[in-house]
Amino acid sequence: MVDASVVIKWFVPEVQTDAARRWLASSHEYLSPDLLFPEAGNAIWKKVRRGELTVDEGQRLVDDLSGVAVEAIAMRDLAADAHAVAVSTGLTVYDAMYVALAVRLETQLITADGRLMRTLASHPLIAAFVRSVDDFTE
Repeated sequence: MVDASVVIKWFVPEVQTDAARRWLASSHEYLSPDLLFPEAGNAIWKKVRRGELTVDEGQRLVDDLSGVAVEAIAMRDLAADAHAVAVSTGLTVYDAMYVALAVRLETQLITADGRLMRTLASHPLIAAFVRSVDDFTE
């Protein structure tokens, strides 16, 4: 599983882009809540607003997102689990959607979101389902 913090690095050079692209080049199959697409689109919009990307570059990246090699899972059935994770950890429900899906699928969420990692550090049972993008192993 991957979240938007990783997927955006597949397209835009940032800190940890090399690590994110190692994951992309590996033989893993990726899943994500369908929240991934508006969340990544919003990150691109922010980069356009800050002048880091032109409007045309931003539009091309948003268009490219539709072809990303990630299977999108509908969030509707994750809402209760995500809310419970958010209440118990202090994460936003948005971030908790990714964590809830990882827990449900008994897999790991790959993230470049340091705040998410720090927040879950004091919740070891949940943190076991989350992994830093920098922790690449084939």
